Amino acid sequence: MSAPIACDPEELRRLFLFEKLQPDQLDALCRQGQIETFEPGQVYREGDPATCFYVLIEGTVVLARRSGEEDVEVERTSQPGVYAGAWHAYLGDRVPQVYNNSLRVTVRSRFYVLDAEKLSTLMREWFPMALHLLEGLFFGIQNTQQAVSQRERLLALGSLSAGLTHELNNPAAAAVRATSTLRERVAGMRHKLGLIAAGPYERADLETLMRLQEDAADRVGKAPELGPLEAGDAEDEVGEWISDQGIEGGWDIAPNFVAAGIDVDWLQQVKASVPAPILESAVRWLNYTVETELLMNEIADSTTRVSTLVGAAKQYSQMDRAPYQTVDVHELLKSTIVMLHGKFGNGVQLVKDFDRSLPKISVYAAELNQVWTNLIDNAVQAMDGHGTLTVRTAREGDRLLVEIGDTGPGIPAEIRSRIFEPFFTTKAVGEGTGLGLDISWRIVVNRHHGDLRVLSEPGNTRFQVLLPFDALIDES
Repeated sequence: MSAPIACDPEELRRLFLFEKLQPDQLDALCRQGQIETFEPGQVYREGDPATCFYVLIEGTVVLARRSGEEDVEVERTSQPGVYAGAWHAYLGDRVPQVYNNSLRVTVRSRFYVLDAEKLSTLMREWFPMALHLLEGLFFGIQNTQQAVSQRERLLALGSLSAGLTHELNNPAAAAVRATSTLRERVAGMRHKLGLIAAGPYERADLETLMRLQEDAADRVGKAPELGPLEAGDAEDEVGEWISDQGIEGGWDIAPNFVAAGIDVDWLQQVKASVPAPILESAVRWLNYTVETELLMNEIADSTTRVSTLVGAAKQYSQMDRAPYQTVDVHELLKSTIVMLHGKFGNGVQLVKDFDRSLPKISVYAAELNQVWTNLIDNAVQAMDGHGTLTVRTAREGDRLLVEIGDTGPGIPAEIRSRIFEPFFTTKAVGEGTGLGLDISWRIVVNRHHGDLRVLSEPGNTRFQVLLPFDALIDES
C-alpha cells in the first residue's frame, strides 16, 4: 500500500455508491477518509478485525471465502464503486466486527478508504431511517433463520423419536410375548415333573432322560441357521417321525426340535435310549426343555436389542459427555444409522465401507451426529424407499473423509451450487425447511474448519465430509 493521497469529491461523485450524495456530504467523506493505492496482493483477510470500509475507484478486486483449508473465490470485478470490508460497522457490537471475506487485488488498484467507526457515525447522522430499516432487515433475517433452524432440529428430533419408539417397541413386545409363553411352559414342566415323579419310572430311565435333556438344551445354542425351504423340509421329516411313533401333535413339536438343531437321527437315539412305554413322555419332556431354551434365547435377544438401541441413543445424543471430545468417527456413524434404521424400509440396502485404521479425531460429536442425520435422511428420501445407501470412511491426505452415497436420481446441475444455501429446498411444501444442508455446512466448515462437497449424477450421488485430523475448533 502506498501513502494516502488527496481525495477529490468529484471523483467520488462518479462512483455509483456516492452519486446521490450532496456536495457537503462528499466533502465530509474526503475529510474523514482517504485515497489509498494497493499493489497486487492481499488487502485484508477473513476473520481479521474489520477496521476499514473499501470502495474501488480503479483496478481489479477478488473476494474469497474460507472453505476448509482453502480460499474459494466468490467474485472478481473491475467495476468502480464496488465496496467491501467493514460495511456491518453500523450494527456496532451487536455482531462480531470482523471481515467476513478476504480481499485482494490482481493489479495496482486505488480505493477510497474510510475508518469503520467513522462509517458508522456518518450512516447514523445521514440516513437514520434507512439505518433502522437495515438493522430490522439484518436481525429479522437472522432471527427467522434461528427460529426455522430450531424448528428443523425439533422436526428431526421428533422423527428420530418416532423411529426409536418403533424400533424399541418390536423387541420389547417380543420379550413380553416370550415371557408369557415361557410362564405357561414352565407351569407345564412342573405338571409333567409331577407325573414323572408319580409314574413307574426306573432310576436309570430318569438318569437317561436327564442326560438327554442336557444334550437337547446344549443343541439349542449350537443350532445352525436354516433357510425357509431347509427348515420346512426338516420339519416335515421330524413331524412324520413323531407321528410314526404314535405321538399326537407331532407337527406342533417338530418346529421346536428343528429350531434346536434336533433331527431324526438324534430322535432315533432317544428312542433307543428309553423304554418304549415312556418314549412319548420323553419326547414331550424334551419338547418342553427345547421350547423353554428357545424362549429364553428370544428374551435375551430382545432385551439385548433394547439395550443396544438405548446405547445407540445415548451415543447419538452424547448424553453425559463433554461437547468437544476425541472420538472414533465410526461409533458416531453407527449410532446414527441405528437411530435412522426405521426409515430405511425393506427396499434400502445399507453398505458400510469403513476404514478401521483411521485414528480418532477431536470434534463436537453431537453436532457431527446432526450432520450424519441430515445427509443420511436426505439420501434415503432421494431413493424413495429403493436403492443402496453407502456409508464410507477413508483418509484423504491430512483429512478424514466420510462419504454418504445413494443411488437416487441425482441432483440437477442447475441447482447443485445452491443446495447449501439457507432455505433452499427441493422437497415439497411442508416437507423441508431448506436448512438441513446449511446447518451441516456451518457445522463442518465453520465449526470444524473442514469441507462439505457433493458429487452427483443419476444413480450416484455422494456427499463428502472432510475433517482435518488436527483441527483448530471454532468455539463461537
